[in-house]
Amino acid sequence: MKLFVHGFGYTAGVLADRLLALGWQVAGTSRRPEGRDRLAARGILPVDPADPEGLEAGLAGSDALLLSAAPGPEGCPGHAALAPLLDRGAARPDWVGYLSTTGVYGDHGGRWVFERTAVTPLSPEAVRRVAAEQAWLALGDRLGLSATIFRLPGIYGPDLDGKGRSPFARLRAGTARRYDKPGQVFSRIHVSDLAEGLVASLRRPRPGGIYNLCDDEPAPAAEVTAHAAALLGLPLPPLEPFDEATLSPMARRFYGESKRVSNARAKAELGWRPAYPTYREGLAAILAAEKSVSPPTR
Repeated sequence: MKLFVHGFGYTAGVLADRLLALGWQVAGTSRRPEGRDRLAARGILPVDPADPEGLEAGLAGSDALLLSAAPGPEGCPGHAALAPLLDRGAARPDWVGYLSTTGVYGDHGGRWVFERTAVTPLSPEAVRRVAAEQAWLALGDRLGLSATIFRLPGIYGPDLDGKGRSPFARLRAGTARRYDKPGQVFSRIHVSDLAEGLVASLRRPRPGGIYNLCDDEPAPAAEVTAHAAALLGLPLPPLEPFDEATLSPMARRFYGESKRVSNARAKAELGWRPAYPTYREGLAAILAAEKSVSPPTR
């Protein structure tokens, strides 16, 4: 079995580790030469996305295709690069997975959203995600591929790439902030649970499927940061008045939406259950893993 990943990143790396352990072959794209070197060192066939022949060779014979590169103003880069190859039969994967975002639902004032909830994207980035979802579903329908959309909230997990994938990094650096915005809640998912959700879908392909992959307990960001600080034994960052004018554009988009995302369909149709049903179990597991690899103190 072979997986091809367009836009090999954090989530794809965790999924690839699981599939490599099951005997799969994995190929993936990386724009930077050093990124391709890291893929090769992990036993993954590296592909330069700017090399048409390399793309076709990497895609050839793939049983599964994962798209994780974010769309830009010109659309989904994975669709632009791979749709022509799929059209002419370079591969006929049994499963095509597109990693989207729960941002496509927009703001729902803290209410629950489901896959059947109408998409009302507020940001240009979310609008592009909706267009990318539609493009992949249409291609799957036209070519008879099991194209599946995964709508993802905030992803956290162990810091595997030095980018601080949990609140611990910000707390240790002294940059963590807590804002007082009553009623604001967000959903999230541990990257390990996300990878297991993708594996569950690989085992049960469903053409045109759309799944929210998230944990069971949406929560305020300030609450998660407070719990992480307690686990580390660090002072609790003060709760600051919420002032949108002081936030970066990305933070304004983040705090401009509030919703609770349901994972009921993924549980019912894929037989998936998050190993870390809330941020409490997820953060505890990350900290325990850090301690297990830390050198003993004298």
